[in-house]
Amino acid sequence: MTTTDAPDLRGGLRQVVLATLASTVGFWAWMAISPLQAIYANEMGLDQGQISLMLATPVLVGALGRIVVGALTDRFGGRRVFTLILLGSMPAVLLVALAGSIRSFPLLLVAGFLLGIAGTIFAAGIPFSSAWFPPARRGLANGIFGMGMIGTAVSAFATPRLAEGIGYLGTHLLIAGVMVVMALLVWFLMRDSPAWTPSRQPLVPKVIGALRLPVTWQMAFLYAIVFGGFVAFATFLPKYLTTIYPGDVDAVGAGTRTALFAASAVLARPIGGVLADRFGPKVISLLSLAGIVTAAYIVGQEPPEGVLTGVTFLFMAAAMGLGMGAVFAWVGPSTPPDKVGSVTGVVAAAGGLGGYFPPLVMGATYHPVTNSYALGLWLLVLVGAGALVVAGMLRDAAKVR
Repeated sequence: MTTTDAPDLRGGLRQVVLATLASTVGFWAWMAISPLQAIYANEMGLDQGQISLMLATPVLVGALGRIVVGALTDRFGGRRVFTLILLGSMPAVLLVALAGSIRSFPLLLVAGFLLGIAGTIFAAGIPFSSAWFPPARRGLANGIFGMGMIGTAVSAFATPRLAEGIGYLGTHLLIAGVMVVMALLVWFLMRDSPAWTPSRQPLVPKVIGALRLPVTWQMAFLYAIVFGGFVAFATFLPKYLTTIYPGDVDAVGAGTRTALFAASAVLARPIGGVLADRFGPKVISLLSLAGIVTAAYIVGQEPPEGVLTGVTFLFMAAAMGLGMGAVFAWVGPSTPPDKVGSVTGVVAAAGGLGGYFPPLVMGATYHPVTNSYALGLWLLVLVGAGALVVAGMLRDAAKVR
């Protein structure tokens, strides 16, 4: 392709920013249950296992659904898929409101299952954003889009405060309204990159083709640690803090700390992408995993609530953010262009699954006598150390022609 034949990618930054805003709204909806988990636990009389299941259900569906969404984005483009996800998951927010209002735990699980649709939005944004930038700048593009994870911080910070200010039902009506407005903005303002061409390959063979690529499995494992760890802590941190530090942290305070945790990861993600573009994704991934292991070890000692605890969680989140940016900077140049969406979907699904199991493990390993989650945190240390070894054995990103 000559220079004159090159697609016109002007306006790409605006499109990626719009996708980032849409992702922010999707993540806010996806995490709508977690900030109010104490209310559900108290009013419905839930035990540790039920709370863990309630928190993990949207994560599971959001993870598995990303496989399908990534392939659909390859075929139909980001504009259509973003709009469909936002409108399709909006009724789930209203169902959460109904379940909480009538205090029905089974209905809340069903609502959480459907709420997982909102979490699939990430798999649409990576191929959409990648198509708007040349290969050498895709780490930056995906890092900017990845900042849509700030929706978890918005949810953690705003949802409990809105519930106190405008009421439980009003809060969920507001979230649903924002989703509809964002869907309209996407439909009328978003456009797919001129460099993008729709893939006509059927869904199942496309996913199978992605699964046959070694890079898919390699990046899926790493992303399950860095993004899965982020999702797990963003979901479970309010429960963790109010359990371990009951006299020092209330629901609003736990939400604030969780919002800061999410914001730290969000700010670090584009930095990870930029650094990966410059120094290679392998180096940044290794630094990320080393930071996660170190922070998990410190948290596992359960230090007193205070500066050390806060700094450690922020450091852990930043390490996870760097890793998220690095992994997807690794995916782009190592994947055939027509399979980016499918590979992205599988890798993103692995990240979501990585966030599904830790809350269940934390609930199962909680020691009520010592009031401790230490065993679950030690498992994170061991898994992170294993990922560090695996990442060290992989080759750095290779350009696919």
